[in-house]
This record gives sequence, structure tokens and C-alpha cells, in this order.
Amino acid sequence: MTEIGKPVPQPTPESQPYWDGCLRGELLYQHCAACNRAQFYPRSACASCGATALEWRRSEGRGTLHAVTVVYRPPSAAFKPDVPYAVALVDLDEGFRMMANVLSAAPEAVAIGDRVTVTFERRGDIALPQFRPCASPGEDL
Repeated sequence: MTEIGKPVPQPTPESQPYWDGCLRGELLYQHCAACNRAQFYPRSACASCGATALEWRRSEGRGTLHAVTVVYRPPSAAFKPDVPYAVALVDLDEGFRMMANVLSAAPEAVAIGDRVTVTFERRGDIALPQFRPCASPGEDL
């Protein structure tokens, strides 16, 4: 029987700088110099104004949970050891939103409005951003 692992993203020319940043432990996002907006996920043009004057910026990796759900039924056998786990939409302080897991010993206790900080999970040649609850108010600064 062949064991199927967790899926691994395939970088594109537009997303390669993002994935390279994740490997270094940096959460990068695009910023449009034309309309001054942050965007995520990586694209070749600004989703707001269509300009191609995009630059990469480093996020501090802190944000607030916009929405959260707890997964009890794994989408594949590879995720079975992880359940239950929390999946959330995170509003990063720099003004973009992304989806990721929230790593917590008590996923049912993770709630909308919680402050989180980024961490990275290595999967082969890729590092995936994940979040964990801020341990203390001081960590939130």
C-alpha cells in the first residue's frame, strides 16, 4: 500500500519569493506602490488597481483571527494524526488576510478575535506558515 503524504504547494514564478521567504522563516506579502495596498496571495498584478508595480514586504507575522473552524474529520489519512485542529482566516496587522492552521493544544478554545503569531511547518522543500496563539499580551506587541 502506498502512503500518501500531506500535499505540498508548487511554487510559481509569482509565488517563488513568498516560498523562499517562508524557508527563511519570513512571512512575505506583496505591496502595490501604485495604490498603496497590501495583497495576499502572490499575483503578477495588483488585485485592486491592476498595476504591476508590486514589491515584497516582510510581515511581522502577527494578526487577529477573523474566522475559525475546528476540523474533526481529516480530509485524508495523512491528516488523521492532527485532528482535531483549527483552521482560520487571519487578518495580518499589515492589512492582508490569509488562511492557515492555528496550532494549539486546545483547538476548540481558539476563538475569533484571538491574537496569533506566525510559525512555520517544514514539509520537504517547503515551509508552510501556520499560526499559534500569542502566549501573553507582551508577545502581541
